[in-house]
Amino acid sequence: MTQTPSARTPAQGQARAQITVPAQHPMVTVLGSGDSLLRVIEKAFPAADIHVRGNEISAVGDTHEVALIQRVFDEMMLVLRTGQPMTEDAVERSIAMLKASENGESDGQETPAEVLTQNILSSRGRTIRPKTLNQKRYVDAIDKHTIVFGIGPAGTGKTYLAMAKAVQALQSKQVNRIILTRPAVEAGERLGFLPGTLYEKIDPYLRPLYDALHDMLDPDSIPRLMAAGTIEVAPLAYMRGRTLNDAFIILDEAQNTSPEQMKMFLTRLGFESKIVITGDVTQVDLPGGTKSGLRQVQEILDGVEDVHFSRLTSQDVVRHKLVGRIVDAYEQYDSRNGTENGAHKGGRAPSNGAKAKGK
Repeated sequence: MTQTPSARTPAQGQARAQITVPAQHPMVTVLGSGDSLLRVIEKAFPAADIHVRGNEISAVGDTHEVALIQRVFDEMMLVLRTGQPMTEDAVERSIAMLKASENGESDGQETPAEVLTQNILSSRGRTIRPKTLNQKRYVDAIDKHTIVFGIGPAGTGKTYLAMAKAVQALQSKQVNRIILTRPAVEAGERLGFLPGTLYEKIDPYLRPLYDALHDMLDPDSIPRLMAAGTIEVAPLAYMRGRTLNDAFIILDEAQNTSPEQMKMFLTRLGFESKIVITGDVTQVDLPGGTKSGLRQVQEILDGVEDVHFSRLTSQDVVRHKLVGRIVDAYEQYDSRNGTENGAHKGGRAPSNGAKAKGK
């Protein structure tokens, strides 16, 4: 609880930490409106006693936990020093990063403050930046490698961060154009039954890419850039036979490429270009029996110099918290039942109580 007179004296085997908040940081920026940020920390360390008096925060409890609490507040101060506000989500992610580092689940090279303050692109009053350690490593890999695969479930920022890096590269004149492409594969529907011309039928598949562009660029400039060929959004089939020089090329929804399409796309790479390929191997919409090019390419290009595979997990989901839980629930169900996306690999959902062979 906040504003209590004093914290209890540490018992034997316990420790106490004292954190002084600098005068330039109002306590509300550290504790949150209605103490919302403090409650996140208290929930993460329920065995510790955390007390606030004036601009002093004290924590008493297990030595290991108290040290982590001290680090959490230290990281918060570093973020606040940059002028960036702390949110409940940012505090939760900071705690998760610190705990993972302590438990040996990550190498701990990057601190939460380094992750949360890395700016990629500022546009129309908002800044795009990574929110998790894996996202930061994905963004760093794009800087270091010519071909990067971003593989992970929905909501992990694979495409959005790649788009931000593409716009950044264009604005800094590292490339002359951006090329965004997707395979036009139906997610349970059939293109032929949709009304309109071929372009009108394909356009919905490319719409998420347009939406991301509108977040990052002045909407009035996008038609002009597209008319000039500086930005191109096209189905994957349009890439055949081309060599793409001086370009930042993004292939989205790559799990829906065939092995032949994946090879075709990768060999479009020209001089001074960069390729980012994103996809979720758990959401393949290819017809039954067709192997996903994204699954196969991980075996083919593993260990090839200047090709990097970044893997994101449900812990990197930056949409509604429930999305991460849904991803985990599907993975657990598939593990128990030998299924993919809740359905048998042949496409039929298992009946209630059905067990996969050998289970």
